[in-house]
Amino acid sequence: MIKGIPSAAVALAAGVLLPFPQPTSAQTLVEQSAEARFQLDVRVPDAALAALLPAGFALNISTQGAAKDANLRVVFIDRLTINGPDGKPVGKTGSNRLVYMIAPVKDPAGANAQLVIGGLTEDPSDAPGPFGVYLKATTHTMQRASSTSAGAILDSQDWVFTAPTGEHLELHIKYERGVANRATPTETKFYSAKNPGFYQISKDERVLDILRNVTTTPPDRVKEFSFKGGGGSYAKLFDGTERMLSWDNILWINRSVFLP
Repeated sequence: MIKGIPSAAVALAAGVLLPFPQPTSAQTLVEQSAEARFQLDVRVPDAALAALLPAGFALNISTQGAAKDANLRVVFIDRLTINGPDGKPVGKTGSNRLVYMIAPVKDPAGANAQLVIGGLTEDPSDAPGPFGVYLKATTHTMQRASSTSAGAILDSQDWVFTAPTGEHLELHIKYERGVANRATPTETKFYSAKNPGFYQISKDERVLDILRNVTTTPPDRVKEFSFKGGGGSYAKLFDGTERMLSWDNILWINRSVFLP
């Protein structure tokens, strides 16, 4: 420590990466991951979503800001690296691709949380996953590409996930990359819609680029876009009346997942 300057500040000035602060309460680290994500904020039929809420949970739909009116998020995830508490890769490859659906809720205690209601995963060992709701995707493709034109960076993403029972979630998007913001670190409880007594605590840091939003109306940088969802148990959620509200490119996210 330099006299008068905290040691943490010296370390940061020297470019040394400091670990996340340890949890103050008794929590067990499950895994850590580095991911790239694309998130769609969506309004789906309220009745279809309400039917999936466990007793004691209530939808917590924002009335303002970038998430206004969204009752569901569809998140396409490239889990670049997944490491256990010992730092070793998890599973055969230490990575995975999946898409999951989460709803903003109030838990039985009245706290803000997210409810994981479904998902499709590339890794068979990840189904049904920690929340008991993931389906194995027999079709799973992902393509991400970048190019430059006249000083602009153009990115494209194509995702396709399909389960044997017909559930499918597909995304195509091409956009101009913007100047992304590094968000304030968050700590969120993620509950299982199937087993509401189970939850994980996710602590993360991320860089977010909002490409299009119907409420905050930033410069629209989406050049091409299509989304398909439905089939099987997802049919009532995506019945053709769903509305897209926000198109969010999460360039990177570092997550630490804990059990209480």
